[in-house]
This record gives sequence, structure tokens and C-alpha cells, in this order.
Amino acid sequence: MTPTRRLAPLLGSAEMARAFTIAVLTTVFASFTIERMTSPVTLATIVAVLCLLGAAILWVRREELSLLRIAPSSLLAFLVWAAISLVWTTDKSDSLFGWLSLLGFAFLAIVVGHIRDTLQTVRALGDALRALLSVSLGLEILSGILLDVPFTFLGIQGNLALGGPVQGIFGSRNMLGFVVVIAIITFVIEWRSQSVTAQLAVPSIALATLLAFLSSSPTVLVLALAVGVVAVALTIVRHAPAERRNIVQWTLGILVALALSAAFALRHPIIALLDAGSDFSIRATLWNMILDFVAIKPIQGWGWFGPWARGEYPFTYINFQLDDHHQSALNAYFDVLLQLGAAGLVLFLLLGGVATVRSWLVASVRRSVVYAWTPLMLVTLAVDSMFESFTLVGAGWFMLVLCALRAGQSRSWRESIDAAHTGVIPTLGREA
Repeated sequence: MTPTRRLAPLLGSAEMARAFTIAVLTTVFASFTIERMTSPVTLATIVAVLCLLGAAILWVRREELSLLRIAPSSLLAFLVWAAISLVWTTDKSDSLFGWLSLLGFAFLAIVVGHIRDTLQTVRALGDALRALLSVSLGLEILSGILLDVPFTFLGIQGNLALGGPVQGIFGSRNMLGFVVVIAIITFVIEWRSQSVTAQLAVPSIALATLLAFLSSSPTVLVLALAVGVVAVALTIVRHAPAERRNIVQWTLGILVALALSAAFALRHPIIALLDAGSDFSIRATLWNMILDFVAIKPIQGWGWFGPWARGEYPFTYINFQLDDHHQSALNAYFDVLLQLGAAGLVLFLLLGGVATVRSWLVASVRRSVVYAWTPLMLVTLAVDSMFESFTLVGAGWFMLVLCALRAGQSRSWRESIDAAHTGVIPTLGREA
């Protein structure tokens, strides 16, 4: 037997799929720490090796896959448009590296989405985040209490004894807040789906809640409120009789539209209540400056970079004008508009919007609570994108692609094509 044939059973095994998924999730969510403790080259090498391993796993499992359903068409369109922007970018090498990073994390999400189902993904993510949040709290205790020395190479300021803000191993308090909201959703879904016992779920939720409080991130409260409202709405829809579900959906849609309108009209009192006036003022000034540059290249943008590259126009000029050192637009939608223009923004909105609708429709008719994980995660990404650009890089981008793939697997035009070849009629019945 050749070495290749001996390796194939290992690559196609369930144990390899779980180990690969844990390795990917840990790398993705700990990417900031890996880069700071080693170098960007090391992180890129780890991601590249995982991509090669993922490609090998997909090749071994190729008979289980459908080429039509390998990735959402909206994702492919966004990646292609970002690649095309290399033609007019101001720095082709930096843009190429940014695009390869985008492609690498997207590919890892595609592999995980095909070798693990939703429940298995939730369990793996729960295990990874439990470990990373525990390490974050441990390092904050070590830095802020035991040693009383900031760990500057990790961005840990050692403010735990002062009640925060803390950053953990994620680089900033807002990123920590983003991660703990993802963790809380995941831990609750684990618990409700009886994947873990209360003895593990309750301490996990308590750990994430504690770090959310200590992060002092103004976005955490907004994210928690948005996710809470969506969770209640989804629960109402899921328990509504089938014949009344459409009416309930439309009623909730109208209420959400009215709530968003009221929130916009009362935005100044809300900002004051959250004590985020100065934070929002900084963002508003930045966004106004970005719009000036968007007006110069409104359709195609300035080229894809991802995080703002140092020394590149227009990012350097924007920071010079504002006398600041922003590394992003502090808003994923503005960042896409600046880098990929209106065309890129439409594709980005299509990617997230279609996935959200699909996942909501699936979650509303299927009994298992695990199906609620995808729409709740997508809402978290969409709301956080209004305050940060996390959804365009690293863990945020990985989660967007993973959720878009998961939504497309359950409700897609590709199912009808596959059904025409297999003779199996896809349904969305109330499954357990």
C-alpha cells in the first residue's frame, strides 16, 4: 500500500475533521497573539499550512461534496471583485497580500463548513473560545494583579485591578467584546441543545459575561441588546403556528423597521446614555473624511488592502488630516466602500443579507435550537460592522464566510439543481 493510500483514511476520518476544526478556530481567534508573539510571516505560514491540509481533506472527501455547493456565489463574486481591484490599487504587493489573507481565511471557513455540521461546529467553537477566554483572564490576572506590569507585546495594559478596561489576547477591548458576544451565543446554544452539561455551560457563560463587563466596550451593550431582541423575535416565530408564521414574520419586520427609525431619531440621547459621545464623534469625523475620498472613486474604490496599510494613499492622508493613526474605517461598510467602491459594498451586503435571510427562514421552521446559532451570529456580525471593521479580517471574516456557507447549505438554489440529478426533493420541514 502506497503512503498516499495509507494517509487517505486518516485525512477522511472524523477525528481528523474535529482536530482540524479546533486547530483552525484556535488559530483564527488567536491570530493577533500569534502575530505579536512571533511575526506576521509565522501567522501567514500557519494559515497556509492549514489551507494545504484543508485542501487535502476536501480532496479525500471529494465524493461527499457537490461542486455547485462548494461556496456561496455571493462570496465568490466578492472575492473576484477584490482581486480585480489589484488592477487600479496604489500598491499591488500590499493589495495582493491583503487579498491572499482574505482568500486564506475564507478557504478555511469553507473547509470547516463542509467537514463539520452546525452542531459539531458550535461544539468546536465553544471548546476553542473557552480555552482562549480562560487564557485571556489568566494573563489579565497575571499582568494586572500578580505582577502589576503591562504586557505591551500583547496589548495587555494590566488594568484588571482598576476594573478595566481589559483586552485579553485579542488586541483591544472592542475585539474582546466582540469575541465574548460570539462566545455567549455559542455557549447558550451548546447548553440548550444539550451538547454540554450545565456544569460546563454555566461557568463558561459566567466567564464570558465577566470579560464582557471588564472590557468596558461600548459596543458590547449594543450587540447584547440586538442579539437579545433577535433571539426573542426568532423564538416567537419558531413557536407560531405554521399558518400564521408569515403574518408574524411581517409584523416583526415592521416593528424592527419602526424600532430602527426610532433609534436613528433618538441617536443622540442613546449615545449619551451609553457614554460613547467622544467615541462616536471620532467615528463620525472619520466617516465624513472617508466619504470625501469615496467621491473620487465611487464605483471601484481605491483597491483592496484589508487593514489599512502603512504609508499607502489614501489611508495615510486620512490619518494625517485627522492627526490620528486609524488602522481601519471603524465600520466595515465604510471600509468596503472606500476600498472596493459601491460595487464592492453591494456584493458585501448581498453576501451577508442573503445569508441572514436564508438562515432566519431555516431557523424559523426547524425544531432544533442549534439552527438559531447561524442567524444570531450573522446579526452579531452585521451590528458590529457598524462600529468596527472586524468582519473584514481574521475571525470576523471567517465567521461571516462560515455562516454564509452554512445558510447556503440549508436553503439554496443549488439544492434544486442537485435534486434534479439525484431525484431527491429538498425540504424545509420541522426537523428535530
